[in-house]
Amino acid sequence: MAYDFSSLSHNEFEDLARDLVGHEIGKRFEAFPEGPDDAMDGRHALADGDIVLQAKHYHRSGFSALKSKMKSERTAIDGLAPSRYILVTSALLTPKNKTALAEIIGPALQGPGDIFGPGDLNLLLRKYPEFEKAHQKLWAQSTPVLKLVIKEAFEEALGKPGPLPPVLANLLPPAQGTAPGAGAVPAVRDTIFLLKATPIDDEFALWLGPKLEAQGYRVFADILTLQPGDKLRRQINQALQYRAAKVLLVWRDATLADQNVQDDLDIALEVANEIGDPRFVIPLRLEQGKKVKGLGDAMPVDFVRGWGEGVASLFDALQRQKVPRSGDSSVIDPNWEIFRRRGAVPLVDEAERLTSNWLRAAEAPDVIRYYESTGAIDSRLLDRAIDQFKYPCALQGGAGFITFADQTEVNIAFASAGRFQMKHKIPLLDFVNSGFPKLGIEQQVASNLVIAMIKHAWFSFCRERGFIEYHYSNAIGFHASAAQVRTGQRIPWGRQGDQRSSMLRNVAKGHIWQFGVTAMPYFWPFWHLKLKARVLFSIDNNTPAGLDIDDAKKLHRLRRSICKGWRNKQWHGRMLAFLELLSGESANIRLALAQGAELVIEAAPMLFTSPVSTALPDILDAEEEEADISTLGRPENDCEADE
Repeated sequence: MAYDFSSLSHNEFEDLARDLVGHEIGKRFEAFPEGPDDAMDGRHALADGDIVLQAKHYHRSGFSALKSKMKSERTAIDGLAPSRYILVTSALLTPKNKTALAEIIGPALQGPGDIFGPGDLNLLLRKYPEFEKAHQKLWAQSTPVLKLVIKEAFEEALGKPGPLPPVLANLLPPAQGTAPGAGAVPAVRDTIFLLKATPIDDEFALWLGPKLEAQGYRVFADILTLQPGDKLRRQINQALQYRAAKVLLVWRDATLADQNVQDDLDIALEVANEIGDPRFVIPLRLEQGKKVKGLGDAMPVDFVRGWGEGVASLFDALQRQKVPRSGDSSVIDPNWEIFRRRGAVPLVDEAERLTSNWLRAAEAPDVIRYYESTGAIDSRLLDRAIDQFKYPCALQGGAGFITFADQTEVNIAFASAGRFQMKHKIPLLDFVNSGFPKLGIEQQVASNLVIAMIKHAWFSFCRERGFIEYHYSNAIGFHASAAQVRTGQRIPWGRQGDQRSSMLRNVAKGHIWQFGVTAMPYFWPFWHLKLKARVLFSIDNNTPAGLDIDDAKKLHRLRRSICKGWRNKQWHGRMLAFLELLSGESANIRLALAQGAELVIEAAPMLFTSPVSTALPDILDAEEEEADISTLGRPENDCEADE
């Protein structure tokens, strides 16, 4: 079916364009928040220039409107200077239309083939049908896709058999021969089976199973199939009859009330009679309750007083009964942890846009320089000059130093220490990635040196703007000060049409909390700053700043108690409000490395797209959360100031 894409909003069309074109050319495009796009709806960063994708949803406006719009975009496109520019549009295009657009766009476009019209998009949808299903707004127009979705739903509901999970298939007996006189395959009893109810016993099974495996025992529980339920019950019972060395039965009333557990227990008791083992089933008592029918006077392993005591008693019982276990190094089945993680938060098969704590580096100096003295120098004077230099600088070899400053700047700043001449101008990327062997600087040393210089520039930037500096155990944090933000004041953040606000300073439990961040530079997978949220406290003494707290342990206790109730949206909102305060009206944060050298950091955090989202019980919007007193520590003790 050919789509005209009229059912998609502008944002949905942009998402589809990034998915299809990115998959076609084998590149992942970054996504950006809604708002002015500056000729860019997607970007793939490369060392020699970015690949830029722009989507224009002009189905109703047509080619003439698109042509006019692209003329006005030409300056922005040239300013980006991409290595490759790609245009995706829903406006109908003829070959002549594409040629006309190519002339308007200019040299950034490699050719008319990088202009994708609706016909091209429909070809890609047929080539990659998985994207048709992923973008649900297209389903309403596509009978074949709807049929496929319904067919898959029916197959799932009817339990269409699929391949058995390997963890279960490996426990089943081999296929028996059909020749006359072929006997039953003898049982191999080397596995401990855990009988439990789903989901009430899952937590206990996830705790006990790996501990048994760590002792060398082979263990099976239904959750290892990652498909607990009734679908595989027949095969599980067959495996129990063939491979069970012992059966551990979770003993509590709620478990024993489960009919599936009762059925499995009946089979286990039959096996016990067949092999003549009265201790084949070992009850694990998790709580006081009724006796287990069929077990007579069997002594349970007591887990009521504590799981730790119970598992120690269980190990003793298994050892006394000579249950087989591996003498080699133990192997823990990864499916225990996979199941634990899967059940932690329900997943929804819908893509979700996520805001990271990464700030991308947009520009960096081309070179870093090494200067060396041209005569005798006093090392103390050189050390003092480096300490007093406004910009980052690192001593190298006793008589030289590394800096981003040029010769003129060095002549002025280091005149008191002697004369210095530039000996090497080193490409910055080469220095970080490979070091500089001529000076004996290895790659890791070079990388650490540049990281230290960037941190120095970050510290200077924050200090100049009046942020409160606090030295944590392993990093320096900068926090919003009383001079910058009033107690309880909201700082607006977000784009026009979706603007919100968050607090960076407020009162709770008799203390003033002040939000801040620590920034750490990273070079992989690209240059960026990673931010870590910090919260600093002072005693509320009815002054704007409060009374400083010098006790690190008390500060830690306050963070644990007061910030305990903050939700993810609040941390996210405070981070974005802090960046608004930090960057002011600028879209970038410019870290000065020398008079003419800056590291330019984008003030907006990078966005990523997750292929799935989570079904979290979050019913408050961001503004309600910020106003909800219960999200600031314990409600009965908080006294958060009103706005």
